[in-house]
Amino acid sequence: MQAKWQIAELEARADIDPLLDILNRRGFDRELARAVAYVNRYGTAAALVFIDLDGFKAVNDRHGHAAGDELLKAVARQLTALVRASDVVARFGGDEFAVLLWNLGEAQAAAKARELEDTIASLGVGASAGMVALSSKATPAAIVAAADMAMYERKKARRGS
Repeated sequence: MQAKWQIAELEARADIDPLLDILNRRGFDRELARAVAYVNRYGTAAALVFIDLDGFKAVNDRHGHAAGDELLKAVARQLTALVRASDVVARFGGDEFAVLLWNLGEAQAAAKARELEDTIASLGVGASAGMVALSSKATPAAIVAAADMAMYERKKARRGS
């Protein structure tokens, strides 16, 4: 019985980012696939916000990796605090985060993306957030690619280029 419990615990931890204690990419991919299936079946609204920290490398270079880790933890705490318990926050990799928002239309999700950017900016680092509504006709990979592209468009617009 003890071994089964330990295996279950290890399997659950495999989906959690050890530094930030939120889902990692593997865990997020699983949740996004579930969300797409749910949207397909029930036609509910959901959106993906993809966030990249602007200038994060400079934090590590100037203040060290420990400071960078603390900033990532602060970002994860803020993102988690600003969304509902039913929403999903994950570290997608490096200084990239993904937020799955349930039951929000496109305008509401876009407003939430800007709110997340503003909150992250209050931590002393910029952020660019791209948002895409989940579509019943799109695969999880296509949704991630669209959100990533939207994030890069936002980053470009914020730079003014």
